[in-house]
Amino acid sequence: MDFMAAWFDFKALWYRLVRSFCCLAITVYFRFRYEGQHYVPDVGGALLLSSHQSLLDPVLLAITHRRPFHYLARKSLFVGPIGTLLRSLNGIPIDQDGSGISGLKETLRQLKRREIVLIFPEGTRTPNGQVQTLKPGFAALARRCKVPLVPVAIVGAYDCWPRRQRFPRPGRIRVQYGPPFTPEEFADYDDQQLVDEMERRIRVCHEQAAAKHFQPGGAPGWRRRG
Repeated sequence: MDFMAAWFDFKALWYRLVRSFCCLAITVYFRFRYEGQHYVPDVGGALLLSSHQSLLDPVLLAITHRRPFHYLARKSLFVGPIGTLLRSLNGIPIDQDGSGISGLKETLRQLKRREIVLIFPEGTRTPNGQVQTLKPGFAALARRCKVPLVPVAIVGAYDCWPRRQRFPRPGRIRVQYGPPFTPEEFADYDDQQLVDEMERRIRVCHEQAAAKHFQPGGAPGWRRRG
């Protein structure tokens, strides 16, 4: 038990160190701003449902809140040193179609531990910077664990690092969170209604972020405490 406690303490410290470094680098390089992070619960489990614009997305969202995030990433990334790094930073490997049993079990385990899990319900990065149709896999997780669903959208990351570009270029990125959708509120929704409602909420967040991101003469500035 002493060994396990020491390991978890080290992992938590490592996560905070990496997050602090990434926060500085991303704020400077991408003139990063975010709003609405107060919608993420300070205690208890939650599913963050985010639009997916680039490989930067898990890092962008992790630096917006003091609580550590666990996140799903495709299984093919978890190889060699990169895979070790992803696991050390709370990555959960899962098949791209969401069918991996081990990944789903780990997600359930973290939610039952009252942790925050970040998923990208579009299933893959956007090809054009817009929000894509959501896949329904998160609905069963939400019902089984009875956790709130927090919508979030990212704007600008696609322009900085589109799918076919090898390295990111400087630019502006903005993240917008929306109000959580609680288990009590979606208790009477069927799966398709739940998927449609969360897609609508993510699109609202995207529109809010885009309106500020692309406003004429708008200076990116520093992050805003929402």
